[in-house]
Amino acid sequence: MAEEILINVTPQETRVAVLNHGVIDELHIERASHRGLVGNIYLGRVARVLPGMQSAFVEIGLERAAFLHVADIWEYRQAQHSPEITPKPIEKHLHEGQSLIVQVIKDPIGTKGARLSTQISLAGRLLVHLPQDSHIGISQRIEDESERTLLKTTLTSLLPADAAHGGYIIRTMAEKSAERDLARDVAYLTKLWADVQARAKSVKPGTVIHQDLTLAERVLRDFATEDTQRLFVDSPGAHQSMIEFATRYAPALTDRLRLHQAVRPLFDMYGVEQEIERAIHRRVDLKSGGYVIIDQTEALTTIDVNTGGFVGVRSFDDTIFKTNLEAAQTIARQLRLRNLGGIIIIDFIDMDLPEHREAVLDALNAAIATDRTRLTVNGFTHLGLVEMTRKRTRESLAHVLCETCPTCSGRGEIKTAQTVCYEILREVMREAKQFNPREFRILASQSVIDLLLDDESAALAHLSGDIGKPVSLQVETGYTQEQFDIVLL
Repeated sequence: MAEEILINVTPQETRVAVLNHGVIDELHIERASHRGLVGNIYLGRVARVLPGMQSAFVEIGLERAAFLHVADIWEYRQAQHSPEITPKPIEKHLHEGQSLIVQVIKDPIGTKGARLSTQISLAGRLLVHLPQDSHIGISQRIEDESERTLLKTTLTSLLPADAAHGGYIIRTMAEKSAERDLARDVAYLTKLWADVQARAKSVKPGTVIHQDLTLAERVLRDFATEDTQRLFVDSPGAHQSMIEFATRYAPALTDRLRLHQAVRPLFDMYGVEQEIERAIHRRVDLKSGGYVIIDQTEALTTIDVNTGGFVGVRSFDDTIFKTNLEAAQTIARQLRLRNLGGIIIIDFIDMDLPEHREAVLDALNAAIATDRTRLTVNGFTHLGLVEMTRKRTRESLAHVLCETCPTCSGRGEIKTAQTVCYEILREVMREAKQFNPREFRILASQSVIDLLLDDESAALAHLSGDIGKPVSLQVETGYTQEQFDIVLL
């Protein structure tokens, strides 16, 4: 649970750091130009139905059409859970040009458009409203059976006798909540759904009809709990709007909201800026002297654990075991910090003792237990790797803050100057067989030209003799090490 929450607000972006025991546990960044779409509700228009894929593309006013699978259509899901009804294919539910209310359940990631659902859910602080449903569900994280029964009974008593009220899911945050708090959430969500329906009737397809709260407001709804001691925000405007929101929906947090007015920036005081900088690097150092390497690819994320400078004091097995235990804690935190999702493969240092492997796996499971995002750990494979998945809900921190390197095009390495020299020599020979210029001029980076003048000068002279033409060199300071041009004079 979050003990302290830091909120840095500027006109361009909002950044949130969640601290536990003084350690930064989560980072969230929302930029005004790229606000997350999850939770937004649109009046969409079906652009294309694909029976072969049992899916459809829906225009919702974004750059790319959004994706709707048949499994995310409310009527289809209802039929799946009813023995009397046979689920119909997507072409029986949708047709091109059709207008329908849809909600984004996954942000656009990479080249993929947003993913949609026709099952609408509206989140409050304590409840999630499911207008099309009729049942009341309870978060699995509320484990006390008497508390579960009490919450369900209390909520049921607040709703009309008929099923027109829709369904609700009682969130983990509702544990120990008073009846008046639940009633406040029901009233808020009922009015919100009525507003969504009214707006859907007055707008054109491709229009947003409900936008989720800003990140600063979602902090109060989703992150802050009764264990949260303080929330610091460094913007007077955001502080005021958060006070107003808390007064209406989370009055217990009002007195814990503090406006940061010190000269030193909020994130600098708590070391968040340095943590953000470290979170985009591959290597994470462990206190013991070992380290972890994290590589994020399109298909999956790989994590490699190494002992590094840690030599231990008892035995090699003990050194490996302690490094892996520390790495398990660090990996769980880095997954949250970097918001890594999808398939994750962890290569712990090989352990000979089965009890060590079990202990490391237990430590990993304990460390990820507080993660807000759903994870599944499949244990060690026959190759000694730990396979796990973490639900991908938004772009990773690296994808938000970084872009592909223009020099290496994302490879993470560049050709050596010697490799480029040999490419140039081959290209000059190729050009000499096709053209008959007076002279060849090589334009390249300083490092490549230096090598052609030094170690490769004999090869260059030999080439000039072979083609019977002079070859001149010219440094282009704007070229990367891999770039070059051959000019015919």
